[in-house]
Amino acid sequence: MFIKQLHIQTPCIESRELSRRLRTNRVWLKLENLQVGGSFKIRGIGLLCAEAQQLQHCTEIISSSGGNAGMAAAAAGLALGLPVRVYVPETTPVYMRTRLESEGATVCVHGKVWDETNAKALEVVQSTNGALYVHPFDHPSIWRGHSTLIDELEHRPAAVIVSVGGGGLLLGVVQGLQRRGWTDVHVVAAETAGAASFAATYQAGGVLQRIPSIESVAKSLGALQVSEACAQVIRTGTNRMHSFVCSDREAVEAVLTFANVHRMLVEPACGAALALVTTERGRAYLRDRFGQTGDIVVVVCGGNMITPEILLELEKVTGASAEPF
Repeated sequence: MFIKQLHIQTPCIESRELSRRLRTNRVWLKLENLQVGGSFKIRGIGLLCAEAQQLQHCTEIISSSGGNAGMAAAAAGLALGLPVRVYVPETTPVYMRTRLESEGATVCVHGKVWDETNAKALEVVQSTNGALYVHPFDHPSIWRGHSTLIDELEHRPAAVIVSVGGGGLLLGVVQGLQRRGWTDVHVVAAETAGAASFAATYQAGGVLQRIPSIESVAKSLGALQVSEACAQVIRTGTNRMHSFVCSDREAVEAVLTFANVHRMLVEPACGAALALVTTERGRAYLRDRFGQTGDIVVVVCGGNMITPEILLELEKVTGASAEPF
């Protein structure tokens, strides 16, 4: 049965400048910041929504994310001709509410924190015939959709670098690598110190850990724990998993350097992955593990939670500055 594809194939370009700085490997950038909805999220959420419409005849999409997942749900609804309700907490910035509405979504504000917002969204789904609940990251169709970005790589890399929050993108990357028979490709999961739920589970050998709170400017990484499926990947040793934790300052510096080098603006959550190729500490990490072994692919996951004004404020808050040319 034909399932409508809602994502586009994004470019994967070599960054000659970042390759020059790393010295030991060529650096490639998978530009998911150019994706429909502003991030990789449309790959998985788009597939989930398209399947639900085609196979389950859903008539409405309900999301509980005021960030990139909500934007992807709104974009999916627009493409499929389905109404979308996005429940967001009171802390969601006005500009994000406006962006969601510009994509045709109805924005419903409920609760002070995401847990309260999500509970309300689930309550509404239970009482609404034909409604589809869209989780931000924890669904097999979402992982399968995210895996398509690996299908678009022309050559086998030595390592793929991804930012990790709940683990949806990481699971998709692992699935894609397995499907292509690239099980020896390393996967580096990057996150900030104040949102390091993957690192906590990784250090515990795959025993699921929950961090007490999110204390990071990288709000899109704000999952208190990764999914159980993500923890299982760590336990089974599927692909060669690595954990890299950077500071908020390093993440913001990565955003600044990326903007200077490639003239594109991404959010600090994406900066966590970019920090491996834009900071000397990150590059040393890569050289120690993968030096001279092949190409490095960084998934530039994108993100909507950024504006030039926000970036200027983040510079002040973190003391970040772009790495000089």
